[in-house]
Amino acid sequence: MDLQSQIEDKKLPQHIAIIMDGNGRWAKKHGYLRAIGHKKGSKAVREIVEACAKINIPFLTLYAFSTENWNRPKLEVETLMKLLVSSLKKEIKTLQDNDIKLNAIGNLESLPKKAQKELLDVISKTKQNKRMTLTLALSYGAREEITKTIREISLKVKNNLISPLDIDERLVNEHLYTNNLPDVDLLIRTSGEQRISNFLLWQIAYAELSFTDTLWPDFTKKHLFEAILNYQNRERRFGKTSEQL
Repeated sequence: MDLQSQIEDKKLPQHIAIIMDGNGRWAKKHGYLRAIGHKKGSKAVREIVEACAKINIPFLTLYAFSTENWNRPKLEVETLMKLLVSSLKKEIKTLQDNDIKLNAIGNLESLPKKAQKELLDVISKTKQNKRMTLTLALSYGAREEITKTIREISLKVKNNLISPLDIDERLVNEHLYTNNLPDVDLLIRTSGEQRISNFLLWQIAYAELSFTDTLWPDFTKKHLFEAILNYQNRERRFGKTSEQL
């Protein structure tokens, strides 16, 4: 029996988030420039996106570029931005064929104008798609997101638009980049690192965590299905006891 057929439809994670780590190490391991690792990683993105759509995962969020990634060597950052633009142009057909809506979160205004234009163009062209929402986290950092949220809510209090007593989880959610997304059910990180790296800190409060030594360019739908099957075998209690479920 193949892995996909073992997955239970009724226990699917509604929102999977992935920290795609290991492109540079993959390139070094194979004797290539880091840019080649990033290109190989973009091919893994296509396979995982298509696999998630095929098994009807409603929401998939990929950590594509963090606020900290701006500190990388200038040439690598430029390469990543060019790859983003070219990938968006190439993958529009994949998104349309699979009925996938593109979404983006993060400080998008910090992206190069060309990348912003291409991103908004693909978002606009896919906005009517219904099968799955693919969110790219670009120039994203959870601390920046939470700081922005606190600032926006504080201004509303200052201007007497709301009372401090109105501040609850629902209101905080409304001001996050992810206000149109559900909380994360399953967080996957590749490459052997076991940390969150400033990714969706609020949204993963009750997420199941899955770490794999596999470098992102080598991550396939087989690895994805293994993570989902492992998720389905876990008991998610959300603070309750087993007997209460």
